[in-house]
Amino acid sequence: MDFTALWFGGAALAAFGLLTSLRVLFEYERGVVFRLGKLTRAKGPGLIFLVPFGVERLRKMDLRIVALDIAPQDTITKDNVSVRVNAVVYFRVSDPTKAVVEIEDYYFATSQLAQTTLRSVIGQSELDELLAQRERINEVVREIIDQGTDPWGIEVTGVEIKDIDLPQEMKRAMARQAEAERERRGKVIAAEGEYQASTKLVAAAEVIAQFPGAMQLRYLQTVVEIASENNSTTLFPIPIELFRPFMNKEAGEAPDPDALERALKHAAELAVGSGSEMTLSESRDPATLEAAAAKMLGASREAAARERAGAVIPADRQPKGDDKER
Repeated sequence: MDFTALWFGGAALAAFGLLTSLRVLFEYERGVVFRLGKLTRAKGPGLIFLVPFGVERLRKMDLRIVALDIAPQDTITKDNVSVRVNAVVYFRVSDPTKAVVEIEDYYFATSQLAQTTLRSVIGQSELDELLAQRERINEVVREIIDQGTDPWGIEVTGVEIKDIDLPQEMKRAMARQAEAERERRGKVIAAEGEYQASTKLVAAAEVIAQFPGAMQLRYLQTVVEIASENNSTTLFPIPIELFRPFMNKEAGEAPDPDALERALKHAAELAVGSGSEMTLSESRDPATLEAAAAKMLGASREAAARERAGAVIPADRQPKGDDKER
């Protein structure tokens, strides 16, 4: 009998068994070891040794976080609005032995549990809550899924709702609501502006009431602003105080020099600001201004006298036959 051949055969068999019994696991991996079908424990990371020739078997488990995409779910909210929601679930294997022994396929089971939980939570929430309180809904879904997967050795770290798809009719209704809200805010702001402006106008009126000359200055400023427009026809009244010094002079009363000077200045400002044919040098001449004012006063008196005496209406202003019959 050749013992040398047996020795080499045994050595080769031992070397082969040694090589097949060695495993290397990464830091994020754990190995669940079964010895003759019975669970022993989870090993790793690093180099681990197994009993060769199939006595111990190893199943690797990945401990990294997995991002599970939940397919879009069609559901109805608490206020009877049809929505389409999709989300993403982040989970990891916290106990490798439970993930192997307690459930057949933890990935598929977690996916199905996440879908049913998402539909259930959305069905118990109203549309406004779903849109405005998304973080709270995410936390509620995460807690429910984590409680369901805890016996499987799965830890759910987070749930995020990615998109909420609404029907077109609901989108248009929400757009009209947002537009009406913006219009309401605009009207409220405009009303507040009017109220603040009215308080300022009251204060300005009180100042003008204390100083009547301010009203005349404001009137002249308005006339100048209107006269700056080229293609416009402006009609404005002439205050009767402008002619009072001349009326007193014709009545035999001595005119007030101060009043006469103010009237002449007022006439000059009106002549220049209203775009009259009177030149600037003529508007500064008191004699010219006095003659123009007397002419205007005489014309106004003649018109008043004709109206009192019932003067004949010119032919171009006579009423037509139909107007007479009426």
